[in-house]
Amino acid sequence: MRLKEALSILSKSSAYAVSTERSNQELSLLDEIKAHLYIKMPIEDKVKKIISSFGANDKKLLFLCGSSGDGKSELLTKVKRKKKYSKGVRFHLDATHSFDPQGSAIDTLNRVFDDYQAGSYPLVVGINTGMIGNYAEEGRNAYVREALKAYLTDKRAELDDIYFVSFEDYPKFEINENEFTSEFANSLLARITEAGGVIWNLVEKERQLNDPDSAIVLANYTLLCQPSVQQVIIDLLFKARLMRDQFLTARALLDFIHELLLGGDYLFDNLFAGGTNELANKIEHFDPAHLRTKQIDRFILSFNLNLPNPDFEQFKQALKSLGVSELQSGTQYLRLFYVFKYDALSNNFHQQFESDFNESLIDKYIAIFQLHKEYTGSTEQKSKLKTFYRDVLISAVRNYINRNAPKLGKKYFLLSDFGDYQIAAPAELSMDVAMIQNSTTTSSAFFNARLKLRDKQFCLPININLLELLININSGYRPNKHDKNSVILLDELANEVIQAAKASEELVITGEGNKYLLELEDDEIMVSEG
Repeated sequence: MRLKEALSILSKSSAYAVSTERSNQELSLLDEIKAHLYIKMPIEDKVKKIISSFGANDKKLLFLCGSSGDGKSELLTKVKRKKKYSKGVRFHLDATHSFDPQGSAIDTLNRVFDDYQAGSYPLVVGINTGMIGNYAEEGRNAYVREALKAYLTDKRAELDDIYFVSFEDYPKFEINENEFTSEFANSLLARITEAGGVIWNLVEKERQLNDPDSAIVLANYTLLCQPSVQQVIIDLLFKARLMRDQFLTARALLDFIHELLLGGDYLFDNLFAGGTNELANKIEHFDPAHLRTKQIDRFILSFNLNLPNPDFEQFKQALKSLGVSELQSGTQYLRLFYVFKYDALSNNFHQQFESDFNESLIDKYIAIFQLHKEYTGSTEQKSKLKTFYRDVLISAVRNYINRNAPKLGKKYFLLSDFGDYQIAAPAELSMDVAMIQNSTTTSSAFFNARLKLRDKQFCLPININLLELLININSGYRPNKHDKNSVILLDELANEVIQAAKASEELVITGEGNKYLLELEDDEIMVSEG
C-alpha cells in the first residue's frame, strides 16, 4: 500500500472516519493504522467503570454524549469488544442512525428504548447533543424523554438508573499554571510521527521509491515530525478554540492533519489554506501573512524586489535538508518562519520575526484565567487580580458606560442623558473576592469575573475576545458592529450596574457648564452647586 492511500484513513470522507464493527477476517492495514492512532483519554476510564458495574440483568441506561466527531462510536466499539466490560450489555453506537431507510433516527430510538423498557438488560447509547434535544421534544418513550429533559436542564442531576457521561466534561484543552496543554492533540501528533510506528514505516518505504509525486508529502511529514512545529499547530488549535469558539473533535483533528500532509502544498501553506475542514477554516484567520509590521513589510518588499541578502540565502539552503525547495513568494517564507518560531534552524534568520509573532493577548488571558481557576486568597493572587479588576475590567466598564460623558471622572457612572444635561451617580464597583473564591471553572474558553456594588453582585463571563475588547476600550477604542458578540455581554453588565447605581443616595446633574450635587438626607434632597 502506498503512503497516500494509507494516509487517506485520516480524511473525514474515509469509510474509516466512523467506527463500525468488523470481523477479524475483514481487518486490514488501514484497520491497523486506525488502531495505532487511537488515543485513550480519561473519559474512556469513566465509561468502562460505569459499564463494568452493570450486571447482566440490571435495568440501567448509559448515555455517552458529545458532538459529532468526538469519538463516541469509536470508544463504544472498543469497549463492546472487551467482554469483561460489556457482557450482557446492549449497545446503540450512534443515535443519529436509522435502522430503517423509511424511518428516522428518532423512530429507531423509539424502538431501542421500547425494547429496553420491555426487557431486563443494561443499555448503552452514543448520542449527539442535538439529538438529546430532539428526542426530549419528539420522542415517544416518556420515561427516557423526561430523563433527557432533566439532563438538559441540569447536567449535574443524578438518576438511580440512568447515567450521563459527556465529552464536554473532558475538554481537549486545559490551562495549567502559566500555560495550556492538550493531551489529546499532543498524543495524536506523537503517534502519527512515532519513529518505528506503522505510518513512519510506510513513509520510509515511500522514500525508497524516489517518486517525485510524493516529494511534498514526504517533506510535510518531515516538518510534522518536528516537535516545535507540532507545538505551533497546537497553539493555533488553542487560538481557534479561544477566539473562534471552535471545538476540537477527534474526527476534525484527523481530517486537519490529512489536509496538512496531503493538501497539495507545503505544510506551512496548507496550515492556513482554509477549505472544508472546520479547524482549517478557523485557523485561516490567524495567517501570519495578514500581519503588518515594519519588519514583516520590509522583508516582503525586499523579497519582491529580489534584493540580495546573504543571510537569507544561507537559510534557504538549509531548508533543502527538510525537503523544502525554493518557494515562490515572501508570504510562503513568512508562514515557514512562523511554524519554526520555537526552533533554531541554520543561521536563525527566521528568529528576527519573533516579536512580530508574539501572542501577548493569549498570555494575558491564560494568566487571568489561572488566577480565577486556582484562587486561594493569597496576598500575591489578590494583588494581581485587583490590578486586573481595577485597571482593566472596572475601568473598561466605566469608560463604556460613560462613553458619552468622558469628563465625569472615576467616581461616577452615567445614568441618563437628556440633551445638554446628564445625570450620574457615584458607584464603588469592586472585585467580589468571596464569589471568586467559591467559583468553579469547567471550560478553558472563558472565566467568570465577579463584581459587586454594595449588596448587588454581578457575574461577567469573559472569553479572550471580550478581554481584548476591554483592553482596547481602555485605550480609547469605541466598539462597533464587528464586536457584536462581545458587546452584548458588556451591555448586559453595564445595564445591571446602572440599575444598581440608581439606588445611590447621591446624584450629580451636569450641563451647560454647571454641576449640581443632589444628596438624600433624612428624606430631604439637599442641592448644592459643584
